Amino acid sequence: MEFPTLSVKMWPISQGTRLKLVERMAKNLVTPSIWSRKYGLLSQEEAEEDAKRIETAAFATANQHFTQEPDGDGSSAVQLYAKESSRLMIDVIKRGPVAKADAELGILAKIKECDGTTFDISGDPRKVIDGEEAEILLKLLTEPGRRYTKICFSNTSFGREAALIAQPILSSMKDHLIEVDLSDIVAGRPEEEALEVMEMFSSALEGSKLRSLNLSYNALGEKGIRAFGALLKSQHDLEELYLINDGISEEAAMAVHELLPSTDKLKVLHFHNNMTGDEGAIAIAKIVSKSPLLEDFRCSSTRVESEGGIALSTALGSCTHLKKLDLRDNMFGVDAGLALSKVLSEFSNLSEIYLSYLNLEDEGSIAIWDALKESAPSLEVLDMAGNEITARAAPVLASFIASKQFLTKLNLAENELKDEGAILIAKALEEGHGQLCEVDMNTNMIRRAGARCLALAVVSKPSLKLLNINGNYISDEGVDEVKDTFKNCPTVLGPLDENDPDGEDYDKEEEQDGDIEHDLESKLKGLEIKHED
Repeated sequence: MEFPTLSVKMWPISQGTRLKLVERMAKNLVTPSIWSRKYGLLSQEEAEEDAKRIETAAFATANQHFTQEPDGDGSSAVQLYAKESSRLMIDVIKRGPVAKADAELGILAKIKECDGTTFDISGDPRKVIDGEEAEILLKLLTEPGRRYTKICFSNTSFGREAALIAQPILSSMKDHLIEVDLSDIVAGRPEEEALEVMEMFSSALEGSKLRSLNLSYNALGEKGIRAFGALLKSQHDLEELYLINDGISEEAAMAVHELLPSTDKLKVLHFHNNMTGDEGAIAIAKIVSKSPLLEDFRCSSTRVESEGGIALSTALGSCTHLKKLDLRDNMFGVDAGLALSKVLSEFSNLSEIYLSYLNLEDEGSIAIWDALKESAPSLEVLDMAGNEITARAAPVLASFIASKQFLTKLNLAENELKDEGAILIAKALEEGHGQLCEVDMNTNMIRRAGARCLALAVVSKPSLKLLNINGNYISDEGVDEVKDTFKNCPTVLGPLDENDPDGEDYDKEEEQDGDIEHDLESKLKGLEIKHED
């Protein structure tokens, strides 16, 4: 089976090249061969349809790979495109001709739920559908006596013909809908067609009174946001809005703020994995400041630095109902951490807080713990990995942990807490904490004494599922001691394959003399950690 050689070019390849490759694939699929004698020969019509689906699916896979490697020259995406196309062609040839009934049965397998109120076609695998397949899938929505309130079209790529089928159906049922999931609905489509599809869906649903809207994974950018403009502008009662991995740039964030008419009922707002930056964060902060009922806010992996972090933190001060806050993987720095600490006292209902990889350092982290200690009595999750927290901050951290008896997950990975910090945290966890499920202290320069104290402190917790102390500087003897501590529940102890007994700051002589633990314990003697009731 032949596949045309592709020269290495900047990705994505042109639409003209894609059309030529579809023609070549269709020709290969109807050419008699050893394969066709065994599995049967496709008709010209079926081959053309299969070739289109193969090319679209391969392009989507390669394009996703390219977006994850934005600094590449596109060569690996081109190679993956060719490889994936060849693989899918072989699958089609081995499958052989498909009867129309079989094809209909296959497309109906996309339906995950259809109970008269919920219609969900997000089942695997991701499907690129044409008009005929859309008609088969969506005819269930037109059956009399059904009153659907929730629809999910995710993981299903609609082209122009499929959207033309969906548009009048959605328009006819929009008055009943309260939850709409249009995430990942244009994968592999050329930009012009994708924007046209978005505009069709937006027009069809304009005027609906939705409580939840998910537009994630559509690489929207500002153009995409504005393509959904009619829908967004008509939403006055939204309680949940998801814009995850949508290419939300500064301009796109500003467009969201411009188009949303009201967010005073908003409870969930998720911007994750976007390229928002400081100016975009300032636009998002304007949305947040007008969302007094917000309970779940996520703005993680959005390239936000100090200025944007301060703006978001200040805006959150008006969200006194907040239960879950996720700001992970940004470049806030100490100043934004201090700004956040000033509003945390407002969050008495906070149960989960994710602040990993924000460059908070000791100063920003201590301010946050002090603020949370006086609020959030039912805090369950504290995630502060990768913040350059040192042993100097450990006494404040330990006191904070001791005060939070409902903790289920504690993540302090990739900091610099060392043995001194580990022992203090172990002491804080000794009493109570009966709901603790996971403790992650990996990559903290912990040695034998700290590892042993942590193991002894948590091994008897009834709900414990994981202690992760991998990537530290634990001696071979220390590893044996920790494993012996967990001998009755070995699966609870995480792997230790990245432990480095010869790591930097490792004092072999002190370890051999058995003095390290004695030295630390003498320094910590008399230190009292208050365990609040």
